[in-house]
Amino acid sequence: MRHLRRIVRSFAFAFAGLDHLIRTQSNFWVHLTAALGIALLGVLLGLGAAELAALVLAIGLVLVAEAANTALEAVVDLASPEIHPLARTAKDVAAAGVLIAALTAVAVAIVLLLPRLLTIFR
Repeated sequence: MRHLRRIVRSFAFAFAGLDHLIRTQSNFWVHLTAALGIALLGVLLGLGAAELAALVLAIGLVLVAEAANTALEAVVDLASPEIHPLARTAKDVAAAGVLIAALTAVAVAIVLLLPRLLTIFR
């Protein structure tokens, strides 16, 4: 029973983190809104299961990167409230990770959606 309570508490902490992202991180909202739009477009354009899975994985990569970036920024701010070159580097590299994930997701979306869009508009 203790094990089950620990698992439930772990989920509660995870949902608290998700709540924090949704309430406080505008970039998370931007990524989430774009993701929902692209996913809906994929469904409307008739992507297959494997294609939708690739799209969902790419979207998940971006949202996880954004969450990791937010967590890293909080830890850096706690550890180094004053301006420090290494703190800036840590934050910049984490932001670069989000950028890389977002560009990857855009590339996946283009590969999957562009051929169908071109067919419609020809």
